[in-house]
Amino acid sequence: MLDLLTLGDRSPSELQAVLGMPSNLLAHHLGVLEREGIVRRSRSEGDRRRSYVTLAPGALADLGPSATAAARRVVFVCTANSARSQLAEALWHRASDVPAVSAGTHPAPRIARGAVAAAERHGLALNGHPRAFAEIADDADFVITVCDNAHEELGIHGLHWSVPDPVAEGSARAFDAAYDELARRVDALAPRIVTA
Repeated sequence: MLDLLTLGDRSPSELQAVLGMPSNLLAHHLGVLEREGIVRRSRSEGDRRRSYVTLAPGALADLGPSATAAARRVVFVCTANSARSQLAEALWHRASDVPAVSAGTHPAPRIARGAVAAAERHGLALNGHPRAFAEIADDADFVITVCDNAHEELGIHGLHWSVPDPVAEGSARAFDAAYDELARRVDALAPRIVTA
């Protein structure tokens, strides 16, 4: 379970499907991990009945990573491709030589001003325009959804990072919080992805 969560967030039903565990056993183990501060849960921004389990930052800091993957290209996906996926792509370019792009399931006409400002504050360059996931997707892509809505809409088996939408709040603080969460996750994953 922890190997799966070191790469990305999963709903309890996704964990159950991958691990083939009965729901009561999974609930028990998640309860223990949550009580010990190893995992945390958050409500989906899309389907509020759904939750995602996230490995708590620093929970396994003394352990080395155990999972690696090869990728031809990493694709970060959110709904509008106007903030989280754009920031994740820019952060990835700074952390890895593996190519990366970002896209949206329903691209906005432009990148959110708050995302542009956050990128500038942190010395990042964004790609310039939102793109449609359906137009750039390739079966060989290593897909990471950074938005609950996109993850639930696509239903793909890539990684998922449940990052709160900064556009909803619109403040610099919200965009910086999204940046910080994405930077933490990119920095943890990038050394574990090699070029296919």
